[in-house]
Amino acid sequence: MKYRFDHIAFNSTAKKSPTEADKEHYIGLEHIDSQCLEITRWGSEVAPIGDKLIMKKGDVLFGKRRAYQRKLAISPFDGIFSAHGMVLRPKEDVVDKDFFPFFMSSDIFMERAVQISVGGLSPTINWKDLREQEFDLPPLEEQKVLAEKLWAAYRLKQAYKRLLVATEEMVKSQFIEMFGNPLASIQKYPLKKLGECCKLNPRRPSLDLEDTDKVSFVPMPSVSENGYLQDVIDEEYGKVKKGFTYFKNNDVLFAKITPCMENGKGAIAEGLTNNIGMGSTEFHVLRPIEGKSNPFWLLALTRLPIFRERATKNMSGTGGQKRVPATYLENFMVGLPPIEEQNRFENIFNQADKSGFELRKSIDAIDTVIKSLINN
Repeated sequence: MKYRFDHIAFNSTAKKSPTEADKEHYIGLEHIDSQCLEITRWGSEVAPIGDKLIMKKGDVLFGKRRAYQRKLAISPFDGIFSAHGMVLRPKEDVVDKDFFPFFMSSDIFMERAVQISVGGLSPTINWKDLREQEFDLPPLEEQKVLAEKLWAAYRLKQAYKRLLVATEEMVKSQFIEMFGNPLASIQKYPLKKLGECCKLNPRRPSLDLEDTDKVSFVPMPSVSENGYLQDVIDEEYGKVKKGFTYFKNNDVLFAKITPCMENGKGAIAEGLTNNIGMGSTEFHVLRPIEGKSNPFWLLALTRLPIFRERATKNMSGTGGQKRVPATYLENFMVGLPPIEEQNRFENIFNQADKSGFELRKSIDAIDTVIKSLINN
């Protein structure tokens, strides 16, 4: 049957002005991971400024600002939530409470949410528009059966994701074990500027390419937060040769703009068409120097949380336009290990990567099952 959204969910608009006691139980949009129903971090160092929405444990928290980010999760406790979101509760005579979060995370709902968003840089959903949207829902009994299957698949997916995180953490730990903490006052190897260990933002040479020749095009969404290129497309060189960042195979991409940098976006350029990539201007490019640096060492270094935390403190600009300047990378002091040790680290990295690849395949397969259940 078809229902208006305000017949499916109640939008709680109760607010309060936060006190110091509220800071421990505050959830902002920055605490919600895209396409993850669980919230694993929360709180603020000081009491948040401005009125916030009151939430109850079990409420569905939906980011109404930039809905394309698909930020939706279940509140783990009573507390306060960002005013850039909505606090929603299912009307259980129409929708099963366990099915409701999956319905809201479906492509059907999210695509409609994006369509009705208004505004320029930060498109936002208005309740008066959302409440009038109509959606098909299966009968309640069918929803209950679907919910059981969906939660079983979701929990399995989360278990695989935890294993994937553990694999990635092992690589970081191995880096520290082999090369030491790059911020320690005493280093295991001779200190060098990072700009001496690689070629930073190399200029594009004269390329033997026609405008109709294909090259790989890498926008920011094609660089994952766990160190890989994804969904790279081919473009005619003539269409992308101006206004984009140039790189080639084995170069390391480092996202310089907030929040991509803080989220860990970075990757080794591999499998590029005609050995050439053109991509977002928000990348710094680190090119390994033969016999001196290995791309896997450079990638692991620049993806270390401590490296990114230091980079955050060196950002310039305002608001959502803060960037890591090239001078930060150029002048970052690091102990440069012998290339043989870096190559040995690459072997460890690749072994872990094989395990990670299988885990990501399993996660993708479960995602396909979840999508088929909620979208059909």
